[in-house]
Formats: sequence, C-alpha cells, structure tokens
Amino acid sequence: MRISAAIDIPESELTERFLRADGPGGQHVNRTESAVELRFDVARSPSLPEAVRVRVLARRDRRLTDEGVLVIQARRFRDQARNREDARGRLVEIIRGSLAPPKRRVATKPTRASKERRIAGKKQRGAVKRNRGRSWSED
Repeated sequence: MRISAAIDIPESELTERFLRADGPGGQHVNRTESAVELRFDVARSPSLPEAVRVRVLARRDRRLTDEGVLVIQARRFRDQARNREDARGRLVEIIRGSLAPPKRRVATKPTRASKERRIAGKKQRGAVKRNRGRSWSED
C-alpha cells in the first residue's frame, strides 16, 4: 500500500478480520461478514520511518492500543470490498497526517489595548454585580 513516495506498506504488515456488520442489510445480513477490522502494528513496523512512527504513536487516538497497534473498523458500506477500501483509505490518511512535523507554536504577548479591554470588561462586570440587591427607594 503506497503512502507516499518514500513510504510503502506491504500487505504482510496488515491484518484484516471480517465481522458481521450491524445496520440494514435485509435477510442476508446475518450470514455475511461485511464489516472489516484492519490492524496495523505501528510500533513494530519496519516500513515506517522513526519520525513518522513517533508522531503516529503520540496521537491521542482511541483506535491505538497500548501495544501500538492501530485498529480501524469499517462498516459504513454493505459490501466487504468497499469496507476494505474504506479501512485502508483511513489508514493512509492517518499516516499521511503524521508525515509532516507539527508547526511550532510561536509565543506571543497580548497587546496593551487587549489588556485594557479585558480589565475594562472585568470592572464593568464587577460594577453590575456590586449594584445587585441594593434597594434604591428611601423608605
């Protein structure tokens, strides 16, 4: 499976399991296993560069197991072939998303005007709270 010009994942590194999908399908739905579970061992894959592997494993993705295996379930379509394509497409998207290093955040300081607007807003809110519950009538 081609990810980019430099990265190519062989079929031997992918494990597919077919299961029964929930949802519509008619009378045949209880007999066909159209859903696909695709497993890819990111932690032990020799075809991924180390930088990409680290970025994929650093993602806070619920599909990643503690052992570093990426599990993708595809059950969007009624037929197995389209679900296989869907699972593989999602795997490619995840890895391509980790190819480029994330941009570094440049620390900035708030402007003087923005600080003054913030303080003015806080003072106004405090004045509204201060005036609550006071009786204005002199009895």
